[in-house]
Amino acid sequence: MRRASPAPDEPAVTTADFTVDLAAKRVVRDGTDVRLTPTEWGLLEVLARNRGQLVTRKMLLENVWGFHFDPGTNIVESHMSRVRAKVDRPFRTELIETVRGAGYRFGAAA
Repeated sequence: MRRASPAPDEPAVTTADFTVDLAAKRVVRDGTDVRLTPTEWGLLEVLARNRGQLVTRKMLLENVWGFHFDPGTNIVESHMSRVRAKVDRPFRTELIETVRGAGYRFGAAA
């Protein structure tokens, strides 16, 4: 599985009221700890490391699940829905944007 280790100069990514602590694998939104499963963490980590940039479905499949092919399932979409339910929906501002037909972008509007 390809997961980059946290860069020493960027131990955390902060956007608006949201902090992703890459070293501690901790997520805080509006002062509240957000609990994520390992797969949800993997998705959020890839999005956070690529803040403001388009992250394709293929990138997520490779970095989170280690797939170098499209399994033809909605695995990314179903897990992304769970991540959004925890980090976006309970709060005023949504930080994960769907780029229709292309992928996802994190923190672009913040």
